[in-house]
Amino acid sequence: MEDVVLRPFRPDDAPWLIEQHGTLYAQAEGFDDSFGQLVAQILDDFIAEHDPSRERGWIAEKGGQRLGSIFCVSLTQETAKLRLFLLVPQARGLGLGKRLLAACTGFARNVGYQEMALWTHESHKAACALYRANGWQLLDSKPVQSFGVDLVEQSWRIQL
Repeated sequence: MEDVVLRPFRPDDAPWLIEQHGTLYAQAEGFDDSFGQLVAQILDDFIAEHDPSRERGWIAEKGGQRLGSIFCVSLTQETAKLRLFLLVPQARGLGLGKRLLAACTGFARNVGYQEMALWTHESHKAACALYRANGWQLLDSKPVQSFGVDLVEQSWRIQL
């Protein structure tokens, strides 16, 4: 995975990210179209309003092919939120997720955030194992009905 580049997110990446999130989560978890709509709204807001000095998105790319993404956005002055962490299936299990996570948390630390938060679902076992292995703490877990399916939503935090 040394030949994979982590480059800044560009607005022309948005359609790909929306499509990948919608397709992959529908296939893996049965999510309905509301998930793709949420991703589109998150990206629209990021493109329109993000503060480049404190918020950033990355795209993992190899030979011009996009493989994944991760975003750091401001939740409060002290807390950053990790969003839109995704790897396409063929890029999983190769250490790229760890690299993206390190880039995101390193950026948050370097621009002065004191902690990071994220929300995910317990069914994302590989991502949750990665968070735990990298010092994130599970704060809360609760059953929810989201995106047309029953899920267990989780809240995680890490002190930077």
